[in-house]
Amino acid sequence: MARVKLVNVTKKFKNVVAVDHVSFEIRDGEFFALLGPSGSGKTTTLRLIAGLEIPDEGEIYIDDRLVNYIHPKERNVAMVFQNYALYPHMTVYDNIAFPLVIRRRELGLSKEDVRKRVVEIAKLLGIENLLNRYPSQLSGGQQQRVALARALVRRPKVWLLDEPLSNLDAKLRLQMRVELKKLQKELGVTTVYVTHDQVEAMSMADRIAVMNEGKIMQIGSPEELYFKPRNIFVATFIGAPAMNLIPCSISEAKDKYILECPGIKKELEPDIAKYVVEKGYGPTLLLGIRPEFIRVRREGGEGFVKAKVVVEEPLGSEVVVTLDLEGELIKAKAPPGSRFGMGEVVYLDIDWSKILLFDKKTGKAIV
Repeated sequence: MARVKLVNVTKKFKNVVAVDHVSFEIRDGEFFALLGPSGSGKTTTLRLIAGLEIPDEGEIYIDDRLVNYIHPKERNVAMVFQNYALYPHMTVYDNIAFPLVIRRRELGLSKEDVRKRVVEIAKLLGIENLLNRYPSQLSGGQQQRVALARALVRRPKVWLLDEPLSNLDAKLRLQMRVELKKLQKELGVTTVYVTHDQVEAMSMADRIAVMNEGKIMQIGSPEELYFKPRNIFVATFIGAPAMNLIPCSISEAKDKYILECPGIKKELEPDIAKYVVEKGYGPTLLLGIRPEFIRVRREGGEGFVKAKVVVEEPLGSEVVVTLDLEGELIKAKAPPGSRFGMGEVVYLDIDWSKILLFDKKTGKAIV
């Protein structure tokens, strides 16, 4: 397949910087996701790789070949759009065959070669019985499979997917996530996948680039982004519910350093405390803890934190509880079937090995 490399790529639309000095390298055969909110520059980055946009600065390489000014059709990439963009007057067969038909002589393919490729990819995607239908006769999931087949039939080096599942219902989206990941691994095609859905990115990608306002916030595996976010944006964008961020300060007493937050007092390990204090982070800290690392109990114990229940959200497999921690609202998770009354006093058992500290001013992770 292919490797893709971006070096300090920038794209502006008049006074708007859509992509701001973005750099990353995608390995051969890797499933790489671009994740971020609307307007973060994900789709523009994808269009730059495809050749639909030309960068104002920086370099784009596909397999060590500089492609900044190479025409899209010469890059040997295939793109699947959010709206599928199927030709309504063509059958499924003709839609899938179209990229091969228009370049049949260039590719040295006979009509029989085209037919074999179309049937082969249709079988792979489970739509071989739909080849004589028209797009209007297909469900959303079937249309999506046709769009994927059309992109894959030409055997591209790089597969570019722009939120291809966003138009599907929740159940079908879950099914297609599994099928897409399985298909990508079977084919080994280098894939760049754009999404705003962190669950999609976490469940499908080998690595994820989190973007915001045209910049790369962090690149890493799903586990790295979840457990070791480098800044507040990544910490709160990854995970559902989002990570709790509680304002804190550090006080020194009898050669000990105490982390003080609303309702919480915790002695810091000496090496951590020394690093935080020496760097001058003390006055403006945020303690980060994910809801799943807080257990809600009705009885207290040593080291537990007292809080009041604001509201509960039963989700079947778990219960999300919003809690008042001396004026700070945080979320925790409780086992399925748990019931809490509004205003009920509870006790929080926090897994202190999972806490993170952030500098409130810069938003960067400290420890």
